[in-house]
Amino acid sequence: MTLAKIFVTGTVVKNPEKRYTQNDLPITSFTIDVNPQDESLVRVFTMGNSADSVEQTIKAGDSVLVEGRLQTNTLKTTSGKDKKIFEINASTVEKISASASAAQAPAAQKDNLVQFATEEISQDLIDEDEIPF
Repeated sequence: MTLAKIFVTGTVVKNPEKRYTQNDLPITSFTIDVNPQDESLVRVFTMGNSADSVEQTIKAGDSVLVEGRLQTNTLKTTSGKDKKIFEINASTVEKISASASAAQAPAAQKDNLVQFATEEISQDLIDEDEIPF
């Protein structure tokens, strides 16, 4: 179930993993820690051409800003209880800072922005006189 559009920052917990659907659509997923004090983990996934970009540029330890749609999923634990999982279907992932090992890489190898999708913005802006309050 899709809940809302979300922007969230966090630290990548482990390197992205790329898999393919039955129709050969690449999907890359990774997990970010959005609150280090209580280890709040959120799974992020990207599809299509953006999956390749994320796999090549995002690594464990990187700080990222993720924009996308927040979704919930329910899984059964081994004890039989339902566990809610939060996921983000990402439209944009931006690297805020690199991990310590990536920070020592040459500047030419750093890629600070991975842009996946563009959203159309309406040219018809609302005039102040049209706002009902």
